[in-house]
Amino acid sequence: MPVTTEAEPLPSRRPPPTAPRSSKWRWLVILTVFAILALATYRVIQGGGSTEPKKGEGRGGAMPPVPVIAGTAETKDVPIYLDGLGTAQALNTVTLRARVDGEIKKIAFAEGQDVKAGDLLVEIDAAPYRAAYDQAAAKRGQDEAQLANAQADLDRYNNLAGKKVISSQQLDTQKALVRQYAALVKADEAAVASAKVQLDYTRVVSPIDGRTGIRLVDQGNVVRASDATGLAVITQLQPIALVFTLPEQNLGSLDKEAAAGGNLPVLAVDRDNQTVLEEGKLAVIDNQIDTTTGTIRLKATFANEHFKLWPGQFVNARLLLTVRKGAVVVRSSVVQRGPQSSFIFVIKPDDTVEMRPVKVGPIEQGQAIIEEGLEAGERVVVDGQYKLLPGSKVKIAERPAAPAPRG
Repeated sequence: MPVTTEAEPLPSRRPPPTAPRSSKWRWLVILTVFAILALATYRVIQGGGSTEPKKGEGRGGAMPPVPVIAGTAETKDVPIYLDGLGTAQALNTVTLRARVDGEIKKIAFAEGQDVKAGDLLVEIDAAPYRAAYDQAAAKRGQDEAQLANAQADLDRYNNLAGKKVISSQQLDTQKALVRQYAALVKADEAAVASAKVQLDYTRVVSPIDGRTGIRLVDQGNVVRASDATGLAVITQLQPIALVFTLPEQNLGSLDKEAAAGGNLPVLAVDRDNQTVLEEGKLAVIDNQIDTTTGTIRLKATFANEHFKLWPGQFVNARLLLTVRKGAVVVRSSVVQRGPQSSFIFVIKPDDTVEMRPVKVGPIEQGQAIIEEGLEAGERVVVDGQYKLLPGSKVKIAERPAAPAPRG
C-alpha cells in the first residue's frame, strides 16, 4: 500500500512589527516643551528675574544726575601759529680748493676749529711761484731802464729839432721808441701782478667766518687746481637758516601779515614739539609754489648763539602769524563733532545741559577759540559728554588730582 505523508505547513509571511505612530508625536511634544522652557529661562535671566520697571525707568521714573567735569569759557590773547617741517641749513658753505699746483707744506687748522675770514688754513710750496714773480719783476726793471734812456734821448732830440740840427724823421722815430718801451713796461707790470697772484694762491685762507669740518687732504700731498676733491669745508653756523614749507592756502595771510608787520617771528622747535631751540625771523618767502605738493617754501634766520641748530637737522617750524586779542577759549576736549557742525554741552543755571552748536576757530596748545555760539563766563562740560543728552541733569564732579612726582 502506498504510504502517504502529510505536507508541513509553510511559514506565514507577516510584516515585521512597526513602532506605533503615536511615539513620534510624543518626542516632538517633549522637545517643544524643553525649547519653551529654555526660552523662558533666558528671558528671566536677561530681565533680572523681574518684570517690574527699574528705578528711574518707565512710568514716573527720573534719570539720576550724570557726573561730569565742568569748566568755564575764558577770554585770552591767543597767538596763532602756522606749523611746518623744516631743515636747518648753513647760511654759507665753502669748499676750499687749491688754485695752484704744488705740494702741501703746512696744514694750519684743526678739524672742527672756528676760523675767521682771512685766517691761514693751508700752505702750498711757493718756491716756483716766488721765482716766477722775481723774474717778472726783473724784466720790468730792465724795460723801465730802457724806457728812461729812450725818454732822455727824446728830450735831447726835441732840443736839437728846435735848432734844426736833426730831421723831423729822427724825432718821430725816437718818439715811437719811447712809446714802445712804455708798452713793454705795462706788459711787465701785468706779468708781475699775475705772478704775485699765483704766489698769493699758495696761501689758502678762509673766505668766511665759520667752522672747519673733517680734513680732506693731508700734509705732504701734491694738489692740483683741477682736482675735484677740496682741501676742507667751512660752514657758517652763526647765523643759521631754516628752510620749511607751508600749505599754499596760507600764502594770502602770510603776505598780508608780512606787509603789515615786517619780519614775522619763527620758532625752531625740537621733534618732540615741546622744546623751543631758537627764536628767529622770517627772511624770505619763495617766489613759486611747488605744484607736486601744493606747498610754498620759506626761509628764516636764527642767531644760533648756543649752537642748538645744526646744518641738516630736521626741526619743526612755528611761524607766529598774528595774536587774536580777547578771544573766547575753552579746552579742546569741550568741543564735540556732530553730523551737522561742532557743538558744546553748556551747563545752565539749573544744572541741566544744552547742546549748543558753535563755530570753532584755530586750536592752539590744547585750547580752542570759539568764534560764535559761546560767551565768556558760561559753564561747559569738559569731560563726561558721552552720557549726556539735551536736557540731562548733571552733577559737577571734582577734577582728578595729578599724581605726585616721585621723590
